Amino acid sequence: MRHASRRQTSIKALAAAAFGMAALTLSAPAMAGPLSPEHHSAIISTVEANQPALDHAALELWKFAELGFQEHQSAALLAQQLRDAGFAVETGIANEPTAFLASFKNGDGPVIAVLAEYDALPGLSQTLSPVQESAGGAAGHGCGHNLFGAASVHSAIAVKAWMEANNIKGELRVYGTPAEEGGSGKVYMVRDGLFDDVDVSLHWHPSNVNSARQGNTMSNVSGKFRFYGVSAHAAAAPDKGRSALDGIEAMNYMVNLMREHIPDRTRIHYVITDGGKAPNVVPSYAEAYYYVRHTDPEIVRDVLERVKLAAEGAATGTGTRVEFEAIGGVYSMLNNETLMHVMDRNLRSVGGIEWNEEEIALATEIQKTLTTKVDLASVGQIEPAVMGGDFGGSTDVSDVSWVTPTVGLSTATFVPGSASHNWQNVVASGTTIGLKGAHLAAKTLALTTAELFQSPDVIAAATEEFERRRGPDFQYRALIGDRAPALNYRD
Repeated sequence: MRHASRRQTSIKALAAAAFGMAALTLSAPAMAGPLSPEHHSAIISTVEANQPALDHAALELWKFAELGFQEHQSAALLAQQLRDAGFAVETGIANEPTAFLASFKNGDGPVIAVLAEYDALPGLSQTLSPVQESAGGAAGHGCGHNLFGAASVHSAIAVKAWMEANNIKGELRVYGTPAEEGGSGKVYMVRDGLFDDVDVSLHWHPSNVNSARQGNTMSNVSGKFRFYGVSAHAAAAPDKGRSALDGIEAMNYMVNLMREHIPDRTRIHYVITDGGKAPNVVPSYAEAYYYVRHTDPEIVRDVLERVKLAAEGAATGTGTRVEFEAIGGVYSMLNNETLMHVMDRNLRSVGGIEWNEEEIALATEIQKTLTTKVDLASVGQIEPAVMGGDFGGSTDVSDVSWVTPTVGLSTATFVPGSASHNWQNVVASGTTIGLKGAHLAAKTLALTTAELFQSPDVIAAATEEFERRRGPDFQYRALIGDRAPALNYRD
């Protein structure tokens, strides 16, 4: 790809200038060491000094709990904190009203991006009580994206201060990325070329553990099947009706039979988002929201086509009509071992998390509601950094990873043993349990970003690995096709 070639050339030149070499052999990279103690200490001190602002952002986003493409208050708060820190901020990028791009540039050098997410999940509203108090209804931060967005922003603010103090050359960007949960917000940015000149992208995610492991994610395509029938009195004139709900149920039945005959590790899940309004009215409209996942994007495409055929057969059999709208689509992650080792070293330099008595008491109460019990002391540990292993879920960070070398980490923001996307994680995300994990993430991201600005050899090695893993003939083709952002997908 043209932009990859340009990136590789620029990194070679930077490395040659930095080390007095005429050229750089990418096949045998020399790994730079960590930051100097003085620079390490200065960055950590800045993150710690800004912790009140980080905590304020995280807890405000927790209260907002805005769904994908509806994160107006959340995006505005984070963008304003970046403006106040001296970043130039552009909003509404990639035709997404709640997306933004913040930039600080100090001459020519690497372009390094930090990703920030901030959307909540539907139906997970919960107070800070360790006992479940609501089911369904309003949204909640069951994936901790309130922490994600705040920590990413404040890691970048610390790096900018360090760049200014030490006249570090390069461009630091923060991408405010909405609708990660099913809306594929980053995909539209990738498709529009907004990462084409980025040398490295960094991200993190709330978790049960502290780790720089680079695991495998699942490619994912989602969409809504809408059936149209004929309404009628369900008792007096059922023969006059054609039930759209029957179409949904017939489709679901056929898809469930299909599960035996699709590639191993494929995941198909759905919800009926509209099944009618009253039992005595034959539903003239019904809708099901489907996900298809697999680590191989081509398998996802193939299985989705079979699901579409099942929908058409269901419509024929029930005398209804069906339409399909693609909502989201993401790749599986392209991992980078070179960058993993840099992230792991910086994570270990900060260390694990220590809870106080109040936090341990809250975590103990939450753990009583979990089916898996894990030692709470595990939050103080750093897990081994290894390549591979199945993360199970999907993320639109994956699309970024196919156009620029990308690395992430996880920190313990949830009670060990908890599953993601649940009310227990909503509680943790709104308390100091989650905030301490966000502090660790902000420090690690800031240290890693700063080290990369001073390590053209590492960026060159990461770029070589990226190109090799991706393959010489790769051309990015978004799984969402050419559709505009599905801004109303949560309506």
